[in-house]
Amino acid sequence: MARITIDPITRIEGHLRIDAVVDGGQVQKAWASGTMWRGIETILRGRDPREAWLFTQRFCGVCTTVHALASVRAVEDALGLEVPLNAQYIRNLIMLAHGLHDHIVHFYHLSALDWVDVTTIPKADPAKAATTAQSLSDWPGNSRQEMARVQKKVVGLVESGQLGIFANGYWGHPAMKLAPEVNLLALAHYLQALEFQRKANQVVGILGGKTPHIQNLAVGGVMNAINLDSLATLNMDRLYMLKDLLDEVVPFVQQVYFPDACAIAGFYPEWFDIGAGVKNYLAVPDLPTDTRSTIFDIPGGTIFDGNLGSVKSISGARDAYFRQSVVEDHTHAWYKGSGALHPWKGETNPDYTDFKDDGKYTWVKAPRFEGKPMQVGPLSNVLVAYAQQHELTRKWTDLALERVSAVAGHRITVDKLQSTMGRYLARAIRAAVLSDLAVRHWQLLVKNVTSGDAHTFNPPSFPKDAVEGVGFHEAPRGALSHWVVVKDGILSNYQAVVPTTWNASPRDERDVPGPYEAALLKNPVANPDKPLELLRTVHSFDPCMACAIHTLDMEGRTTATVKVL
Repeated sequence: MARITIDPITRIEGHLRIDAVVDGGQVQKAWASGTMWRGIETILRGRDPREAWLFTQRFCGVCTTVHALASVRAVEDALGLEVPLNAQYIRNLIMLAHGLHDHIVHFYHLSALDWVDVTTIPKADPAKAATTAQSLSDWPGNSRQEMARVQKKVVGLVESGQLGIFANGYWGHPAMKLAPEVNLLALAHYLQALEFQRKANQVVGILGGKTPHIQNLAVGGVMNAINLDSLATLNMDRLYMLKDLLDEVVPFVQQVYFPDACAIAGFYPEWFDIGAGVKNYLAVPDLPTDTRSTIFDIPGGTIFDGNLGSVKSISGARDAYFRQSVVEDHTHAWYKGSGALHPWKGETNPDYTDFKDDGKYTWVKAPRFEGKPMQVGPLSNVLVAYAQQHELTRKWTDLALERVSAVAGHRITVDKLQSTMGRYLARAIRAAVLSDLAVRHWQLLVKNVTSGDAHTFNPPSFPKDAVEGVGFHEAPRGALSHWVVVKDGILSNYQAVVPTTWNASPRDERDVPGPYEAALLKNPVANPDKPLELLRTVHSFDPCMACAIHTLDMEGRTTATVKVL
């Protein structure tokens, strides 16, 4: 029996520590610990609700726009404020572009190196790699010349003895089994992805004024002026600039990212039987297409016990099913007290202790829905939408399963998505869905603007009485919700229940583990000194700890040192 401590987990945002007890080549128990504290909820008390979004998008340097949007939606919900159609479409385009950027980065730059062995690339045959790539799609970047160019670059790195960003990986690990040619085409696309994630982010910058911290939101709409006759506002020139960027990003998602994810999944089919963990799923509806945010292009809902037939929809932020079911438990988190509180009654009072296996061991609270841990993220989004017959989700999911099955040599069903590999594949499915929806929402915005509507903002009015609101968004990492209490025009309470808080949650007062901890159970570990398998499952959630924690302990003792890329 061995205890593994990986601290910090790298290729994520923020600071995450994973402890695992390994016996008989499998994980028997696990702890997920967020090792920093932000306290922005405390900073917001007493402030003007209209400025909260500027603070909340500083939760993180990656998940910025998502917190800005959830924040203004929470205040709008508290006030019952409608949002002009142009503002909805502009917000939606920002979120769609951000999602595409985020998913591309996660697959290629944050998680691919758990599956792709860079050091085998010098052995690859570029012609064979190109043939393999061209069998997946007709992407123009799949030529033999491109594969040879990338191989030459890798050979130069290897011969120099300095692998740069590829240093310190678990190269040669027995769990890595891709052919050198597949590793070569994956790395070629890794390098190409750097350019296309940037183009997606340009859309965010153009509409948001800057990125990563956008400047165009307002409680009541957006601050984008629309005038088709002015060079200084959002006009047809800028709208077609957005279209040109989307016309480059969408093919990359559909012809490179999606087929690559299907191929990798097909080469590692055993990972469809590993890492399921919590089989309760939560997703929220998003991409509103009306001013009251009651009609959405992506559905939301819940699934319990892995049964897609149990799906129950969430109609919107006003749905009592959602509003009344969320609590946060801090029994094992470094906050005063214990037990569960509804976010509107939530407290964020730090109370740090040492890491205690059976006590408090993380800055992450434990959200629960109807008393149960919930997995959130692209997998939840895909399963909830698939179960509700969402057309685009059905289209891309069925195509993905068909392609994976062809590579794996046996049928992979939708139920198999409830796994480590399923989370990777679901993210690619969701990216493909978002790519189609990005085109649709650009068209909706253009149609509305050219009809003569230039309205982008409805001014808010604050009552004296206390009002409560919740704003949610189906962010790249899953269901995000901000909860506000406004009294006398100022914030008396603010709580953010974010995707990684759901997934990285510790045990609750009933000692029930959260999704990370549950998913790691029974994970294989071939070599405790090189726990690659643990990284695969943790990275499948795409952790964002800066969002999840609510101070870095500079005096913690080193239990073990593990080399991680």
